[in-house]
Amino acid sequence: MTPAVRLTLLATLLSVVPSAVAGQEAKRPNVLFIIVDDLGCDLGCYGAPVKTPNIDRLAARGVRFERAYCQYPVCNPSRTSLLTGLRPDTTGILDNLTRFRHKMPDVVTLPQLFRQRGYTTTGLGKVIHAGLDADGKKVFFQDPRSWDDCRNYEATPLGRQGEGRNVTGAAMKVMNWLAAEGTDEDQPDGQLAAAAVQVLQAARGRPFFLAVGFHKPHDPFHAPKKYFDLYPPDQIVLHQPPTDRTPDLPAAIPQKSPVYKLAGQNARELHRAYLACTSFMDAQVGTLLDALDRLKLWDDTIVVFLSDHGYHQGQHDWWLKFTLFERCARTPLIVWAPGLKGMGRPAAGLVEFVDLYPTLADLSGLPPPAGLEGTSFRPLLDDPSRPGKRAAFTQVDRQAGRTVRTDRWRYTEWDEGKKGVELYDHTTDPEEYHNLAGRPGLAAVQRELRELLRTVGKMP
Repeated sequence: MTPAVRLTLLATLLSVVPSAVAGQEAKRPNVLFIIVDDLGCDLGCYGAPVKTPNIDRLAARGVRFERAYCQYPVCNPSRTSLLTGLRPDTTGILDNLTRFRHKMPDVVTLPQLFRQRGYTTTGLGKVIHAGLDADGKKVFFQDPRSWDDCRNYEATPLGRQGEGRNVTGAAMKVMNWLAAEGTDEDQPDGQLAAAAVQVLQAARGRPFFLAVGFHKPHDPFHAPKKYFDLYPPDQIVLHQPPTDRTPDLPAAIPQKSPVYKLAGQNARELHRAYLACTSFMDAQVGTLLDALDRLKLWDDTIVVFLSDHGYHQGQHDWWLKFTLFERCARTPLIVWAPGLKGMGRPAAGLVEFVDLYPTLADLSGLPPPAGLEGTSFRPLLDDPSRPGKRAAFTQVDRQAGRTVRTDRWRYTEWDEGKKGVELYDHTTDPEEYHNLAGRPGLAAVQRELRELLRTVGKMP
């Protein structure tokens, strides 16, 4: 081989290396992270009579987690926990007003990790929760360290018109419904979906982390009228508790709220509006899935669908979040991970939202920050029949409420038991209406769960 040929080959190799490296970078999976507000497991794919065909088709493609649990059933604490991979006791975020950077200025959020590794990160809508800045002014969904681009949307004037009313009178301004005029894109979530499609269409070269935060079915319950029409008023069926239920502990429910024991026409209207908003949100998810189809992105894109926490629809006479019952602690979670063997099958193992951060880092080949308090559930995505975690933990600041969920039991303490204890057997009581705490035959079970509750943050 002549020197000239050698030089030519060397130049060729040098010119190819950057392209090869760039190609490897491009092969990193994209991430579409869909987070919904105040959505419980009342979805078709979870067995509920709710019209959610698009979420259902995502569940059929990916892994639907039957038992996924949030760490705090309120927006800001839950989102801060899952986006930092840290439990609420570590973040110190226990309300809806404190901005997480005020408590943890140097924490690396989930999207920030991807941004640091060369991803284009976009946050649309409510992903990071709103909070108050140093001057007491409300700041929406922003964190410059996490996002290359961050946007929010508002309803158009037409989208604010229509038939509706407040089911609590003037007691709670947000508890109102509106069968709105206009199209989906006259509502913020419709605009979010359209903007997300534009981001997907423009994606070139660099991998992306696109987070889409749909607001519905969070109050106020506003959606285009056609989604209300899916649920005729005379076909609305309200939840009926068992007649032999155990009285709820005073600490378990904020009993002075206007939505406690909401009944009759008010309850039927609120339930109908929640269902309509759920179906409206589902249609926006469908817009994103259609774009993934059209742009042929499924093979290169991890898709996560979740809510920040669950929600009561009359169970335990309650119509909000804030509780430690299964209805609030349990949340929908669906994950599509291209190339893994478990796709298309449900997973019954316990997982926690604090596990999302290490899981997405694991799936994307990114080294996570030290000190994360969850564990990757990638093994369940390869084999959904595998067992999950031993326990899942959820808490609220009210009356120092803490709960632990195992395969069979839920055990809850209020103020370390001084304000009451709850024990529910999920083999016979999935809605947790029969408190078995104090039963002589269950003393050993209760003692074991009490000790387990105190291991939160210490288990692998």
